[in-house]
Amino acid sequence: MLYQRARFATQLPVGYRYSPSHFWMAEQEPQVWRVGLTKFGSRMLGEMVDYGFEVEPGAPVVVGQVIGWVEGFKALTEIASIADGRFAGVNPALDQNPALVNQDPFGAGWLYAVHGQPGANCTDVEGYKKILDQAIDRMLKSE
Repeated sequence: MLYQRARFATQLPVGYRYSPSHFWMAEQEPQVWRVGLTKFGSRMLGEMVDYGFEVEPGAPVVVGQVIGWVEGFKALTEIASIADGRFAGVNPALDQNPALVNQDPFGAGWLYAVHGQPGANCTDVEGYKKILDQAIDRMLKSE
């Protein structure tokens, strides 16, 4: 689904879940989700240059728990889990090319996987469009 507002445009996959912190979740198999930054989130980060995770595969995770960090040219930010369950691992392709997060944010640029359930604050694409509207409105007011 095309989303466009001000100078920002993106295609938002309809079947994904989205968090208010600009992460997405896509179910790969029952209760196994890939998680990544949305295009908006990756744009705020800038070109991703490094990342790290503080949990091992199989470790329990809960919504809001800090599980790692990402560093871009514009920002360094913590990654908090957006699901309850067990950490299922990091995207191995990021070792060779962390910029995949920016180049293909809704596909090959996923960050980690989790076996479990999305957090209660995750929403569908229509809910995420409202989150984006609010974020972009705040940015426009501060210009």
